[in-house]
Amino acid sequence: QVQLVESGGGLVQAGGSLRLSCAASGSISSFYVMGWYHQAPGKQRELVASITYGGSINSADSVKGRFTISRDNAENTVELQMNSLKPEDTGVYCCKAWIPGFSARAYWGQGTQVTVSS
Repeated sequence: QVQLVESGGGLVQAGGSLRLSCAASGSISSFYVMGWYHQAPGKQRELVASITYGGSINSADSVKGRFTISRDNAENTVELQMNSLKPEDTGVYCCKAWIPGFSARAYWGQGTQVTVSS
């Protein structure tokens, strides 16, 4: 069983920065992808960025050049550095760890709120 705990959300003005962290307890093997999802108010949850054990990154077009995902395999952590924040970045950010193709091996954190004021 894997548990994920996020931290680092908060309130920031547009143009500001926040850094989100996610710590995983339990067994995170090299097969796991880790990533961040964003759920804006009234909208579906969407992938922001993901990173494999080997460091391959996939990110949404809307955050390229602004957000950076990183992963520490030794510590079982994944972080999201968010710069140049916009009001539309407001929402709940959830950490996820999963093995692609194995739905039984997908775990979510409880989420952390990010609010960007204009």
